[in-house]
Order: sequence, then C-alpha cells, then structure tokens
Amino acid sequence: MALTPSRRSLFKGGLVAGAGALLPLAATTAAYADDASLDFIIDCDEWGARPPSSALVMRTGTTRKIVIHHMAFPNVTDYSREQAIALAHRCQDLHMDGNGWSDTGQHFTISRGGYVLEGRHRSFEGLKSGLAQVQSAHCVGENTQSIGIENEGTYITETPPQALLDSLVKLSSAICTQYKIHAHNMFGHWDWNSTQCPGIAFYRLFPELRRRVAVAIGTRLSEVPDRTWPDIFTSSAGQTVVAAKYLLRNQGYTNLNTTGTFDAALLAAIQDWQGKHGITVESDGTMSDPTWETLAAGIGKHDSGEHVAGAQFVLKNKGYTVDVTGVYDWNTKMAIKEMQVLHGLDDNGKIDVDTWCAIVGGIVKAEFATVLA
Repeated sequence: MALTPSRRSLFKGGLVAGAGALLPLAATTAAYADDASLDFIIDCDEWGARPPSSALVMRTGTTRKIVIHHMAFPNVTDYSREQAIALAHRCQDLHMDGNGWSDTGQHFTISRGGYVLEGRHRSFEGLKSGLAQVQSAHCVGENTQSIGIENEGTYITETPPQALLDSLVKLSSAICTQYKIHAHNMFGHWDWNSTQCPGIAFYRLFPELRRRVAVAIGTRLSEVPDRTWPDIFTSSAGQTVVAAKYLLRNQGYTNLNTTGTFDAALLAAIQDWQGKHGITVESDGTMSDPTWETLAAGIGKHDSGEHVAGAQFVLKNKGYTVDVTGVYDWNTKMAIKEMQVLHGLDDNGKIDVDTWCAIVGGIVKAEFATVLA
C-alpha cells in the first residue's frame, strides 16, 4: 500500500518564511489590503502587548480555515474598550506565564463589547498581506493552517452579545477576503480537539454566522461545495475522532476503542479503508472527504449498530437529549431533526450523507441556500 503525503503534510513542510521574514506587503492584491479597511482592529502596539519571548515563525500559502473559540472567561457586563484591552493583557499573561508560550496563542481576540484586538504579534501584518500567517498556538494540529479567533466569555448555556457576534462576522469576512477562503471554511475548536470550546450555545449559532459572512463577502451558492468535512488527522482529538472510530467499527474494524484519541489503530484502519476503496492513502491518516463519504452509512427508523452509537455520541456532546445506546429511538430522531433544521436540511429525522457531515462538524451547502443566489 503506497502512502501519499497528505495535503496537510505539504502545508507543514511547505513554504515557511524564517522567523521574522514575510513577503512584501506590496505583493498583495487582497481587497482589504489598505490599513483603513482594517482599522477596526486594535493591534499589539496599540493595546501595549509584551514583546514575544522568542522569535515568531511566519508561514506563507498555508491558511485554509478559521477556528472559532470561546475563552472560558467570565461573561462580564463591562463592554468598554478599557475592558477589552485588560482582557488582551490577561490572556497574554496567561499564555506566556502560565502556558509557557512565546506570545498570545490566538491570532485575534474579540471582547464582549465587540472590540477586535490582535492577539499574537504579526497576526495583523499577515492579515494585511493576505499571503502569510504567524504560526499560532490556539488549536493542536491546526496552528499552521488556520486563523484562530478567541471570543471573550463562556458560551455553554449562554450566547454571546450581539456586539461580539457582529464583530466576529466583520473580522471573519475580512479574513476570508484576505486569504481567499470562504464561510464554509469556518469551524469550532472542538471539531479538532478534545474540549468544550466554543461552547454548545455558541456553536449552534455557527450556521447563521457562516451565512452572514457568505453574504458579506459576496459568495455565490454555486461556489459552495455540497459538503466540507472536517479533515481530522493524527494530531486531532475529541468527538470528531470518536465519530470516525464508530463509523469504522460499523464497517468491521472492531479493534478500535471509542476514546477521542487518534491512535495507531485508527491510523491503520483509515489507511486500510482508503486502500480498499481506491481513495488516496494519507500518510498522516487524514479523513479526506471521500473517506467520510464512503463511511457515512444511512440511518433511519429501526436501525441499530455502531453507526447509530456514533451519531448519538456526537449529538449528546453537542447538547442534544440523547443516550448512546446504538439504537435509533425517538430522542435520537428528534435530535437529528433539530440538527437538520439548524443546517437547512430536510428535517426528516433520517441520517444521510449531508446530515452526517453536519453532525460531525462539517458544513453543508444547504446552510446557505436561503441567502445566496
């Protein structure tokens, strides 16, 4: 079985400008490139950030997605600029002094008052260029290929203030424009790692946030793929990994456990499945779109098995009232219908390929059908 380097591996080993290097800003052709268009961002100098403790690495041509977080900080009612700046300092101190990182982990921070601040130094510089991003520390496995946005607050049961949501749409629209990515490239932290971030209540707003961004950047419906799956790989963890294991167990790979660890057994199972189905075998076990599509077994009334348990596991983690029994029951049907409505799908309570994509953290074209021409 010949192994092909994954697209992620190519990004990892690809065009890396050495610490401190970046392509000239004059080379950019991005629409937001002039400073006035991005003047809503408070940069590190403006909020008085500490200098990084070590050199930062800039990577060119790797940016593929946005990863959205909540900070798990208090839901304060002080919406002032002063609070936003204090937040940026507190976050940087926590990341540098507590975590031992070289700088703030994320690229950008949004306060509950809607102020947008640069997080890691040179994030603003990279955004203006549209050609490079500073390597970050916000999401394991995604730090070289995604822009991380931290949002002040904790959103497991509450949703963010409108000012924060509006600023998130504005910032995400600028990121998409600059880096030539799309609203269907916006994900949550827990799609890649084992965490409660960005929170159940916040995550359920993501389809609407993506729609707003798609409209803001002038996306046409024809530009949106039918499905964009989370391309997890060996550095990933959490509920999406568990879902992949359940789907493979359903196909006979019963040696797989159902923890959220991307272990050697999962890597071997993915590669074996890819090889047997004529799919490019990824050296790092990337769950490519064809891999997901061939595993996404349909679920309906009276069905039972590992695939049902996998769907129930993810739905339960996302706050739906279901138990992981492996049996398609009334609560499972109601949760699926609710999930389908959220993503613009036909709410028939059956799990087809589109519904599987939405369940495991992917993005479906149907999300955008009501707002895009």
